[in-house]
Amino acid sequence: MNPITLLLAALVALTVVYVAGWVLLARRARRAPAGPPESPRPGILVLVIGFVLDFLDTLGIGNFATTTAAFKLFHLVPDEEIPGTLNAGHTLPVVAEALIYVAILQVGVTTLVLMIAAAVAGAWLGAGVVARMPRRAIQVGMGLALLVAATLMLLTQVGVLSQLAGTDIELSGARLSAGIVGNFVLGALMTLGIGLYAPCMILVSLLGMNPTAAFPIMMGSCAFLMPVGSLRFISLGRYSLRAALGLTIGGIPGVLLAAYVVKSLSIGAVRWLVVFVVVYAAVMMLRSAWTERGSKAERR
Repeated sequence: MNPITLLLAALVALTVVYVAGWVLLARRARRAPAGPPESPRPGILVLVIGFVLDFLDTLGIGNFATTTAAFKLFHLVPDEEIPGTLNAGHTLPVVAEALIYVAILQVGVTTLVLMIAAAVAGAWLGAGVVARMPRRAIQVGMGLALLVAATLMLLTQVGVLSQLAGTDIELSGARLSAGIVGNFVLGALMTLGIGLYAPCMILVSLLGMNPTAAFPIMMGSCAFLMPVGSLRFISLGRYSLRAALGLTIGGIPGVLLAAYVVKSLSIGAVRWLVVFVVVYAAVMMLRSAWTERGSKAERR
């Protein structure tokens, strides 16, 4: 069997395990005696956010930073629950992206599999750490991560990647080792909300690969690591079930529309808007952390 077919079959199996695990853990949480359970029915606003941002994600604009900005703007999710909600809510739409695109984009199979495995290992470690971090630490971490994401988006927009890019579609030796380590770190950081698309694009370009090779690597990495990381957040209850379901239900149609209906779309102006929105979200997250620090100091 074709190695890519095996990889996609493994992704389908992992997705089934993820969905079953999410349903089981959500039911167990609703039966817990710790107060009234959260209503799982998502509002129209979260559905729209999921649809629009996963639509743009399929076209190459990451959805973590933009979703964080929407959550902060509309006060939809407590700050400490945003990382888990991002991972749980966007998992199935990102899996849909991977199933559509990984098979049609060219990259060396060994490079693809090893870099995906590294990202999954990083996400497992990162999710366990982030899910136990206090609220203010998450606010500061996400604020700084968003500023990094905005910088990477800006570098992408002004064409820095096109100057770094090479032509290779696979790695070997020291470059492969560097790619594995780099994707492990990116997988861990993704659980904090930085997103993996722009950093992965820069990573593969620095390693001399063709930027098109980044798409199966970043989509495959996200598709495999997000179910793993999400289940850790879900098992610890560090996410919003209502918002995550809204992102999932709204996001899958957005992915399908972008992949199968929209064949071309000028998104240059949209990317500039996204940079602005991400900077806004970073400032608001850091402002929240500073304000809460001041409030605690006054109470003392």
